[in-house]
Amino acid sequence: METLSMDMHTTALVVIDLQKGIVARDVAPHTSEEVIKNAAALADAFRAKGAPVFLVRVTSSPDGKDALHPDSDAVMPRRAFAPDWAEIVPAIGPKEGDFIITKHQWGAFYGTDLELQLRRRGIRTIVLCGISTNIGVESTARFAYEYGFQQVFAEDAMAAFSTEDHAAPVSKTFPRIGRVRLTAEILAAVNAA
Repeated sequence: METLSMDMHTTALVVIDLQKGIVARDVAPHTSEEVIKNAAALADAFRAKGAPVFLVRVTSSPDGKDALHPDSDAVMPRRAFAPDWAEIVPAIGPKEGDFIITKHQWGAFYGTDLELQLRRRGIRTIVLCGISTNIGVESTARFAYEYGFQQVFAEDAMAAFSTEDHAAPVSKTFPRIGRVRLTAEILAAVNAA
């Protein structure tokens, strides 16, 4: 595996769904606390280099009509959310200069201005982290791949609702569309840039 290097003038951090309602759930193989700690370290390093940090959150309208309701074998439960469900956890931000992206489905590109904001800043590479590895992160990654972005996946700054759900994209999908690294390796590349 080659040593990671990054151009911080063309690289952004995209943090997926580290919000109060999601981090409160049980996740694996890394705990929410570990994911938040590692994502916060990445966000602080990116900010220190003047590189953009995009904080993505998911929510729906009060009437729920913007949520998707497909006919499916595994029906997603409909539930009421606490008023602070979509608030980004304070350890992550937002901090001055961060970009907040609000999405209404799994991926962060569809129906948002994420691509526009990345392109206008000359971003060619995104570092992805967050919860859930196989839902929000993977959906965003697949769109990013199709849009031609280079990608780095912070494996220990993401988690899913089971170890198996985390392992599948990390071992099968992400290596085909980007580079999978640990937070420490990414921080070393950021600090060396």
